[in-house]
Amino acid sequence: MNTAKALGAIRVVLAEDQAMLRSALTTLLNFETDIDVMSACADGEAAWLAVQELKPDLLVSDIEMPKLTGLELAARIAERGLKTKVVIVTTFARAGYLRRALDAGVVGYLLKDGPAEQLADALRKVQRGARVIDPQLALEAWSEPDPLNERERRVLRLAGEGVASTEIATQLHLSHGTVRNYLSEAIGKLGAANRIEAYRLARQKGWL
Repeated sequence: MNTAKALGAIRVVLAEDQAMLRSALTTLLNFETDIDVMSACADGEAAWLAVQELKPDLLVSDIEMPKLTGLELAARIAERGLKTKVVIVTTFARAGYLRRALDAGVVGYLLKDGPAEQLADALRKVQRGARVIDPQLALEAWSEPDPLNERERRVLRLAGEGVASTEIATQLHLSHGTVRNYLSEAIGKLGAANRIEAYRLARQKGWL
């Protein structure tokens, strides 16, 4: 493999918790002379530290990872005003995830089952200022709006993971009654019978 990098190569931090896939993506991208994977991280917190230290052009990240998700990473980068652009590469072909990713400032959203050669081309397009989104998901993303607000989402996620209402209240600095109201609102918006069904439906749509 030719590892010589062109002057002005695209500097990338990669975040992927699956070791085999992380290694494969690193090898694939480093094969390109105009792309340089500076760091390959196994969790979101390590990726956040790498982005702050290395200030890459692009962060290529999965969505669901330990410690910080790809969407939380994107939100942090936007909040701090960092110039690093975020590209999500995921198995989650869910319109809800795409909508949340775009809201977090993500400029690329690609699926892992896409052709491997398209990834490098997509990163080049993003680096030039384009937005690269899986076309089918782009159509679906606006067909069914996310009914949950951020508070309802956080409460429902914790409830679905088995956290008791009293503990949710403590974690989110809310009263027990407020937690109950958020859960009730989420269940009603999703047309679910209970919090478990609401959690399952919201996960399927990519709203959690």
